[in-house]
Amino acid sequence: MDINGASAIVTGAASGIGAAAARQLAAKGAKVVVADLQADKGEELAKEIGGTFVRVDVTDTAQIEAAVNQAVELGPLRAAVNSAGIGWAQRTVGRDGEFSSAHDLEAYKRVIAINLIGTFDVVRLAATAMGRNEPLASGERGAIVNMASVAAFDGQIGQAAYSSSKGGVVGMTLPIARDLAAIGVRVNTIAPGLIDTPIYGEGEASEAFKAKLGESVLFPHRLGQPDELASMVVELVTNSYMNAEVIRVDGGIRMPPK
Repeated sequence: MDINGASAIVTGAASGIGAAAARQLAAKGAKVVVADLQADKGEELAKEIGGTFVRVDVTDTAQIEAAVNQAVELGPLRAAVNSAGIGWAQRTVGRDGEFSSAHDLEAYKRVIAINLIGTFDVVRLAATAMGRNEPLASGERGAIVNMASVAAFDGQIGQAAYSSSKGGVVGMTLPIARDLAAIGVRVNTIAPGLIDTPIYGEGEASEAFKAKLGESVLFPHRLGQPDELASMVVELVTNSYMNAEVIRVDGGIRMPPK
């Protein structure tokens, strides 16, 4: 699918995987809506790639609609990438056996609200806009790429909330792809492994920590780079025969219990 001259929306686009995806989609000629909460970084990236920044909290349907409408104004919306998300680590029960020390339920709900429900909200609204496009010669109207995690399959101790949210993204890939086949919209999901993003911080201690983490990767023995994930995003958007798939991009890692 050719996205030159079309529009794309990328959530969580101000940094990390989202920013890399936005840059690579723009390099293919897409007019990218940089959808994020970080206005300073988002506006800077939008200026760099000739896109548009829209402040988006993916738990706010009205803000998602505004971003989708902005994308449609730039050109036919052909691509949507869901990269917004948060993490949370806490064991299901506390060491003291008290109800009060069990996993924070509000934190669990928030992770689900952002990572899973927010992703679905973007999917349903972006797909609605895509359904209004004139089909390409291939019959396609658009493509959606969601971001899960290897934690959906190899969740570690303390990752109940995060793994639940990402497992939900994996689980909805096929049924949504089946739903959207009727309008010529493809849906795929990427499950990243350990990726070098700002979540690990900066400085000598951070680099040492990342190097240690990288030793657990099968090959190559390092963290993945955002551009390596973004290239898969572009492939899933542009390859017209990729549909309903969940693809691990993880260097072959299988996460241990902790």
